[in-house]
Amino acid sequence: MIKIGCCGFAKGKKEYFKHFKLVEIQQTFYRILPENTLKRWRQEAPDDFEFSVKAFQGITHPVTSPTWRRSGLKLKGDERYGNLQPSKEVMESWEITRRVCDILKARICIIQLPKRFKDSEENIKNATEFFSNIDRGDLEIAIELRGWDDKNIEKLCREFDLIDCRDPFASRPTCFGKKSIAYLRLHGSPPGARMYNYRYTDEDLQVLLDIVREMRVRESYILFNNIYMFDDALRFRKLVEQGNPIITP
Repeated sequence: MIKIGCCGFAKGKKEYFKHFKLVEIQQTFYRILPENTLKRWRQEAPDDFEFSVKAFQGITHPVTSPTWRRSGLKLKGDERYGNLQPSKEVMESWEITRRVCDILKARICIIQLPKRFKDSEENIKNATEFFSNIDRGDLEIAIELRGWDDKNIEKLCREFDLIDCRDPFASRPTCFGKKSIAYLRLHGSPPGARMYNYRYTDEDLQVLLDIVREMRVRESYILFNNIYMFDDALRFRKLVEQGNPIITP
């Protein structure tokens, strides 16, 4: 099963729904969205349409991160947000994310850590405590740990049944979780030298398909996250269909 979509609605929702059955919601990372907005999105989408959710930045990014400028939250300055640290703010941020996933009926939540979140002893301890204490229900969690050693990523993912999320042109996943799921995010020029402002070539897309097939997982989520993501995702879907695999566009 290959599922293809974009990181965010690359077109108006009505147009997007005509072409794809998967989207990764980005707004949920930057700010806390009204529940009526989330409910409206779920109602507008076809019944078989799938949302995945990018976790709220309160879980992952400290308030010094420039991403907080878009949060809309009034901060006192002493909040302990981010870095998966054992704090009230981080756990509240997880509950906010869980509620979003519940409303959108999301199957997968993607937790993306900042590049400066290295695999130090403190950060590994924070990650271990976080995943030991959260209530995830039936959610599958994909985690993007940029800058960690593969051995430490694999250890964490296996211990807590996480999906190692990667850009496959930069590096390959170490772990697919108990349900054998790949979650790949395509950020731009292979291997990432020119991010976002890049149109994937036919050769790139063929390499991507070869990578997906080589992984031999039960399901692959392929999310494009570049300026030309709508067209590139459509082109990749066409390429996949030519090979006649089981596919959800």
